[in-house]
Amino acid sequence: MGQKINPKGFRLGQIYNWSSRWFADRKHYPDLVLQDAKLRKILMEKLKPAGIAEVEIERLLNKIEVIIHVSRPGVVIGRGGSGLEELKKFIGKTLGVQDKNNSRFELKVEPIKEPNLNAYLVATNIADQLVKRIPHKRAIRQTVQRVMASGAQGVRIILSGRIGGAEIARHEKQQEGRMPLTTLREKIDFAAVPSLTKSGYVGVKVWICKS
Repeated sequence: MGQKINPKGFRLGQIYNWSSRWFADRKHYPDLVLQDAKLRKILMEKLKPAGIAEVEIERLLNKIEVIIHVSRPGVVIGRGGSGLEELKKFIGKTLGVQDKNNSRFELKVEPIKEPNLNAYLVATNIADQLVKRIPHKRAIRQTVQRVMASGAQGVRIILSGRIGGAEIARHEKQQEGRMPLTTLREKIDFAAVPSLTKSGYVGVKVWICKS
């Protein structure tokens, strides 16, 4: 049938946890969902030089906790924690939390040990190379080699669109190793990132089997 499902969504509750963790009544639920989406979008753009991969938001009774996963935490923290304080004020302003002591808001920075095993960072790297007009076959081949050398059991990369400036859109796929998408116990990371080239958007999808 060709039916597909997001590998991470398929494993929610088994291997992965929700990126937004809170409960709200019907009246406040839409506002909180939009607030989370806005904050996540702003942080992904603002902290791109730090290699941001994921933003987790957890709302407790009287506190909001934001966990940022980055590959270069030193860029976020800054000298003496100055960058962290500025980011904390920026997020507090975005969320509408303006306590003087920031008692209702907490920010945590979690480092990513192996960036080559994070599907979002790998997909972003490929997308940036396509924007710089690096040959797509070379970019995919080198990426696959790096991911497998980092300890992955399998990797799959698919490009879709006007690849290399071609007049007709197509999709190209490269896979190495194993990729058991229907096995729930397998830890498979997935990410889809668009790359805006001169010929239009090229979609980049990456699957990484970690377990």
